[in-house]
Amino acid sequence: MKKLKLKDVMGSASLDFLAKQLVEGFITGLHKSPYHGFSVEFAEHRLYNSGESTRHIDWKVYAKTNRLYSKRYEEETNLKCHLVLDVSGSMYYPHPNFEKLHFSVYTAAALTYLLHKQRDAFGITLFSDAIHYQSQIKSSSTHLNNTIIKLQEVLNTQPPKSSNSNVAKTLHEVAEKAGNRSLVILFSDMFEDVEATDELFKALQHLKHNKHEVIIFHIKDAKTEESFQFENKPYLFIDMETDEKLKLSPDQIKTDFSKKAKHYSDALKLKCGQMKIDFIEADVNDTFHNILNTYLIKRSKLF
Repeated sequence: MKKLKLKDVMGSASLDFLAKQLVEGFITGLHKSPYHGFSVEFAEHRLYNSGESTRHIDWKVYAKTNRLYSKRYEEETNLKCHLVLDVSGSMYYPHPNFEKLHFSVYTAAALTYLLHKQRDAFGITLFSDAIHYQSQIKSSSTHLNNTIIKLQEVLNTQPPKSSNSNVAKTLHEVAEKAGNRSLVILFSDMFEDVEATDELFKALQHLKHNKHEVIIFHIKDAKTEESFQFENKPYLFIDMETDEKLKLSPDQIKTDFSKKAKHYSDALKLKCGQMKIDFIEADVNDTFHNILNTYLIKRSKLF
């Protein structure tokens, strides 16, 4: 099965169906199933005690030994995962399909499906300048369905007229509420004021101090937001977070813009590397494979 891109799945089916399609297509391409060892695993047999429920009696063992044994299971979840999605104005770029937001939502939905399959607990947090929604951390099928419904609502939401992001503030709150050691996965274009980067690094350090593992998916349309590839004609550029407008021809700022964009991204990557945080460039024009694979690699290292 080919590796799917955003353009292959947008608008083609329900989010629930697409999440399953993405995961199952990804699994098909792996030599070793990531489900192995992650499900609720059989632990051991123990002698059946009279009066207990017969639900877990192993009748195959009874047929061989003529003795009643119950199967014991390890019911604790292996992992708690917080999926943190930036839904600020800039994530609705580029028009008309809001690719950055849709790429993030589709990938988050696929990850919730994969987490559920592995019996891991998960929850989602939606934020811009503040947290708008934060679910509980659970692993049940009902919770999965409710999460998919909430993510579908995000897909159906029109872009806000003015909505800044505050990644640092959100991560500080997640660090405080996350409880025991968890995996925190952030989806964001990381469009913060330059002055706010110090506070962002403090928030990331806060997560690490509280023993959380972190993956940052830096969501971008690399063609325009990194290389600034536009036709050389006059454009009206509109800031999707402040609604500020600017008329110019791309060639006037292309070199300087690309240099500053790379410098900012490199600085984030360097700082994250120093804190042992996975910082992944996620281009909306690329496949979903890299993100799912990054999660599985991180998951395998944690347990």
